[in-house]
Amino acid sequence: MTITKGLLVRLEAKHGKDDEVEDFLSSALPLVRQEAGTKAWFALRFGRSEYGIIDFFPDEASRDAHLKGAVATVLIQKADELFETSPDIQKIDILASKLPSVAPAETNTKGLLLTFKAKEGHEQEVIQFLKDAQPLVMAEEDTIAWFAIRLPNDEYGIFDVFPDNGGRLKHLVGRVPQELAKHALSLLGSFPDMHLLKITAENFNP
Repeated sequence: MTITKGLLVRLEAKHGKDDEVEDFLSSALPLVRQEAGTKAWFALRFGRSEYGIIDFFPDEASRDAHLKGAVATVLIQKADELFETSPDIQKIDILASKLPSVAPAETNTKGLLLTFKAKEGHEQEVIQFLKDAQPLVMAEEDTIAWFAIRLPNDEYGIFDVFPDNGGRLKHLVGRVPQELAKHALSLLGSFPDMHLLKITAENFNP
């Protein structure tokens, strides 16, 4: 299955509302499971009071259906109660991906989000680098899902999930980060911004 579209939502919990936010995100799982076009969905914790959702779709129609669906409706309804500001919703393009053929038996607990800008005039080379990384990631047994992304603010990135910290560490010392570091001076217009994430809830719909 080809994944072409995604959403990255950033959320800032109100003071003292962290537990409620985590419970709210987990409570969205039954709604997400009813969306045939939402192929992967992850609730994220960036750090203290910083949360997010990232989800993936085969096409624009599936993403639009999600944005008009029950999860988005409830998120907006709860925004004033739980969050300091309105949810920051970014539409993202998926350049390459890895998804399990069946939903994993165990829940993934760790994630990684890496974002960076391409050096001016080298955008196509960065896109090709990300696409070429896919077969390397396919060989990583503990990298359960992986997505090369293009964000709306001229940034690119990688999002992936792992069953535990050991799996994430194997990826961080593996071929993809090594190749990125090797080409950083020639391809990247900014130092990569890396977030080590906690996955608080997830759903796969292969």
